Amino acid sequence: MEHVANAVDPFVFRLSIFVLAVFVGYYVVWSVTPALHTPLMSVTNAISSVIVVGALLAVGVALIENDNGTILARALGFVALTFASVNIFGGFLVTQRMLAMYQKKKK
Repeated sequence: MEHVANAVDPFVFRLSIFVLAVFVGYYVVWSVTPALHTPLMSVTNAISSVIVVGALLAVGVALIENDNGTILARALGFVALTFASVNIFGGFLVTQRMLAMYQKKKK
């Protein structure tokens, strides 16, 4: 049985899991009713805030362990920090706009 476990390349295994996650995520997000989009955006903002914390740790690894860390880890941490920040800001804008749709219009 051990030779069967070694037959699959770990990259192919992880790639197949990623592709399945993309399909499942696509069908889950597009099947959400419009009334649930605002709570869904709030959860997405919460997940992005966790990503921001992890990205700050990746960028500031030199400050934590008195080590420079690899430049690749710090660069990818900065990219993750930037993208997650944009996602949080955009999510709040979308949530504010959707909540404004349910308010009575001022005359």
